[in-house]
Amino acid sequence: MSDSSSLPEYALEATDLRKTYAGSKNAPPKEALKGVDLRVRRGSIFGLLGPNGAGKSTFINIFAGLVNKTSGTAKTWGIDIDRDSRAARAAIGVVPQEINMDVFFTPYETLELMAGFYGVPKEERRTDELLEAVGLSDKRDAYVRQLSGGMKRRLLVAKAMVHTPPVLVLDEPTAGVDIELRRQLWAYVRELHARGTTIVLTTHYLEEAQELCDEIAIIDQGEVIACEPKETLLKRMDSKTLVIDPVEPLTAVPAELAEYDAEIREDGALAITYRYGEQSVAEMIEKFRASGARIDDLRTEEADLEDVFLALTYRRESA
Repeated sequence: MSDSSSLPEYALEATDLRKTYAGSKNAPPKEALKGVDLRVRRGSIFGLLGPNGAGKSTFINIFAGLVNKTSGTAKTWGIDIDRDSRAARAAIGVVPQEINMDVFFTPYETLELMAGFYGVPKEERRTDELLEAVGLSDKRDAYVRQLSGGMKRRLLVAKAMVHTPPVLVLDEPTAGVDIELRRQLWAYVRELHARGTTIVLTTHYLEEAQELCDEIAIIDQGEVIACEPKETLLKRMDSKTLVIDPVEPLTAVPAELAEYDAEIREDGALAITYRYGEQSVAEMIEKFRASGARIDDLRTEEADLEDVFLALTYRRESA
């Protein structure tokens, strides 16, 4: 193990990173990244979120060496991708959205071939260990074309880890994967993180990002519109909802609560949205009781990552 004092503070660093794709006869040039400044702290599980076409894949592919940046600087594990592109690429493993493997190889052959591309000596290869880790030991010698979509996606994760990179990027890794396989994949990701691998995740499943990530950036229209620890980001939505389950379902909001932002849900429960610290929950409950209705149960609901994401991106669309 390396002395932690010699390790970089950031796993990925982008400074004023820009990318403009050339235009064509039918389309003007496309500015995909507009001066992105972003730093992924070493040892984190970092979520990179954004709508389709926001620039997430362009950002990742620049670090992977698949897209040439227009300007700005990018570093992987402290290594400038222009000054030492080979070392920078060796420090990162990318699991792409698309399944791109030769279907006539076996999983074992696929990983051995990739390890050879990275120059991993035969005695240092972990092919069987990786296949076991992603649950493909029993498919070791089957052809890739015989694997299910979920199995192929897990093989992509193993493929990205053959050279033991300190940074692993997962670009929509669970798209089209069933719930059980998704759980297995996340269990392995957590295990890699526990061993010290920095994880960068893009996903459209916002509940996954909320559960897994400790820091989240939201990118929209080629610009970073938020980059904060998850808990700080969630606090941007300062509203909560008090949900009262009455003994008898309600059909209308009681007159005593007309001053509040209240609604009746399909199950007859009363939901009151309020600003934390500005309105009294005890007062709401007291007024509910004053209406003559009886409480069976009550609870509060807080904003989740989806609420924050929609609020931030909607504001930009409507600006």
